[in-house]
Amino acid sequence: MTEPSPASAKAEDIVGRELRPLPSLIFGSRWLQLPLYLGLIVAQGVYVLLFLKELWHLTLHAMDFTEQQIMLMVLGLIDVVMISNLLVMVIVGGYETFVSRLRLQGHPDQPEWLSHVNASVLKIKLAMAIIGISSIHLLRTFIEAGNLGSPKASYTEAGIMWQVIIHLAFIVSAIGIATVDRMSQVPANHARRDH
Repeated sequence: MTEPSPASAKAEDIVGRELRPLPSLIFGSRWLQLPLYLGLIVAQGVYVLLFLKELWHLTLHAMDFTEQQIMLMVLGLIDVVMISNLLVMVIVGGYETFVSRLRLQGHPDQPEWLSHVNASVLKIKLAMAIIGISSIHLLRTFIEAGNLGSPKASYTEAGIMWQVIIHLAFIVSAIGIATVDRMSQVPANHARRDH
């Protein structure tokens, strides 16, 4: 029979140990986020209903719409899917990171990205998803830009300019988040040298 290693014995000791009341209360307060994640699941359901409504509308009127109208509706559907993907990342990744483990190891449906998710990875993934959503909105705007100056124009030149500026701000923010994350990580060889 082999003796447990000092590290595993220490881990078992920590797991079995009761926290004092104040640390227990502080640590337990993470469960206050549970209603927030459940609310996001409800929002996900609303997006599913919106998607089905728009898809039904597109299917019923496919023969009446112009190619540009169909393209705009399809981009709207893609937008709903991307926002829904963002919700899944926040719900699953946020719960796993900040509330409790989901214990999905070995589950065939475990998302590939969940195995290495942490707060900084989640921030970068969210920033990239927001850029993707913003890109879809900008593409829809560019498609409708041909109507500028006409009475049926949905956007003004200033409105398009501000959308481009906001999109660029999202890109710069994502680059900034990724750069700060990379700078804050200690390279493995530096960590080995310090020991």
